[in-house]
Amino acid sequence: MSTPEGQKLEVPARDRCVFVCQNTSCLRHNSQQVLKTFIAETENVVGVNIKASGCLGQCSTGPTVRVSPDEIWYYRVQPHNVPTIVKQHFQGNEAVDDMLNPRIHPRFY
Repeated sequence: MSTPEGQKLEVPARDRCVFVCQNTSCLRHNSQQVLKTFIAETENVVGVNIKASGCLGQCSTGPTVRVSPDEIWYYRVQPHNVPTIVKQHFQGNEAVDDMLNPRIHPRFY
């Protein structure tokens, strides 16, 4: 599923669940801190649930973050990226295009 650049997502924030991979490959690339940062940054954001997950199958592009039910997959997420994702995606309903996993969200068809 790809989201054309600048397209607004139609899922209300209350329906979102954010899965942050905590498997070996992602942990080696700071995913534990990414998870902690998401928890801290969304503390006052209504209806966004943050969950640690097992392997999401994107080991070479981790840390991986999957947002459901939007089916938006972010790759190589670091703690400093989290505020942008929270503000733009969760509060503004617009995916952060430059962080979309290109294996899942191809820019060219």
